[in-house]
Amino acid sequence: MAGRPTPACVLGIDLGTTSVKAALLVGAEQGQVVAESCSRETQAHTSSLEAGPQGMEQNVRRIIRALNECLAALPQQQLQKVTHIGISGQMHGIVFWKKDNGCKWTECGTGPAFEPEEVSHLITWQDGRCSPTFLSSLPLPQSHISLATGFGCATVYWYLKKSPDFLKPYDAAGTIHDYVVAMLCDLKKPVMSVQNAASWGYFNSRNKSWNTDILKKSGFPVHLLPEVGDPGGIAGSTICAWHGIPKGAKVGIALGDFQCSVYSCLTERTDAVLNISTSAQLTISMPLGFQPPETPDPSSAVTYFPYFNGDYLAVAASLNGGNVLATFVDMVARWTEELGLQVQEPAIYTKIIKAALAQNDSKLSIHPTIFGERHLPEQLASVTNIAVSDLSLGHVTRALCRGIVENLCSMLPVQRLMETGVRRVLGSGSALARNEVLRQEVERIFPFPVVYGKDVDAAVGAAMVMFHRK
Repeated sequence: MAGRPTPACVLGIDLGTTSVKAALLVGAEQGQVVAESCSRETQAHTSSLEAGPQGMEQNVRRIIRALNECLAALPQQQLQKVTHIGISGQMHGIVFWKKDNGCKWTECGTGPAFEPEEVSHLITWQDGRCSPTFLSSLPLPQSHISLATGFGCATVYWYLKKSPDFLKPYDAAGTIHDYVVAMLCDLKKPVMSVQNAASWGYFNSRNKSWNTDILKKSGFPVHLLPEVGDPGGIAGSTICAWHGIPKGAKVGIALGDFQCSVYSCLTERTDAVLNISTSAQLTISMPLGFQPPETPDPSSAVTYFPYFNGDYLAVAASLNGGNVLATFVDMVARWTEELGLQVQEPAIYTKIIKAALAQNDSKLSIHPTIFGERHLPEQLASVTNIAVSDLSLGHVTRALCRGIVENLCSMLPVQRLMETGVRRVLGSGSALARNEVLRQEVERIFPFPVVYGKDVDAAVGAAMVMFHRK
């Protein structure tokens, strides 16, 4: 920090799968403290005729509306002190826009704000339109990360082959958070962090460059690829006041939500971070100087994510987390409806957790991978060891919670954590915070102390990165 004054107030924003969060961090003697925070559900899920039921898209206007509502709810006098903005969001996904017409600035109650103009839907990380057969028809990337459906570059290839007219109106692309940064700073060419670029596929993390030659040869529209910068770097400055935030506030290059979540809580290299929200991740820090292998092992469940300052995280990133429980609750709700009864989903959730707390154990074994896994896309869920004695809602819920944790541990085994020198587990994520049964199963399976204390938050992490800029 030598030679540069500490920012007075930093705004952190996270554009998540289901909600937008904003947090204001101010400097204090003991580091940074969260002065204010706010979150709004986006309710942005939408469908697309082209992709059909496999598609997973979100309406960008609704995401930005939730962002505007979030900022409008924060105290004006605090926003006026903001000098830096850190932004994170869901990785892998892609949104397309027209550079000169990506948004329009309008006056709202709390000062100027932007609204999307010529912008596509966001095709999210959950998108399933690229089948294994389709992916195997694409050129082999020069990257340490295996290509999967929902990755930005794979989605571009899908449009190129299945619906080429879709791409014609657009001349820029990025993640949803890259889009927000580009609009705030009026960037003529979007800039993307190494973290987000690696999540798109066809990016070499060692030399920090796109696989341009491979992509060009196959007719890929490389003009859509953003420039790439280091996480923690500055993308530009706000072109006008935004919800009271002064014009000229520095905006960081958009970061991966996962890396920011880890950054908000990871203080020791001997900590493992377990996050269970919509999806689930178990992660550990790799030793200093670690470089990922040149080519991925497609059958490996562990991916190496670029972190900060050239470091890497080893991550077991499961597609099955809180979304599995949500699907189970939805199923129970539908069954009761079919039986002519009406029970609201929140009530079902409360009751099944209560029932599971009354059952200490369940012989039922649930392998909960209803959404597949990136390294095993074909392997779906299964239930075994079904006995008459374990058919209650409590037994099933208990087994389901255990299955979610066991699935993660099959991807990054406890033995490997021990060999790496892990001493404790930091538990985080909305599903873990809300679900005592899940926490009990975590403590049953991990032979380390589990600490839940700190609220792990990508918005807070994004703001902290701006505070700690070298």
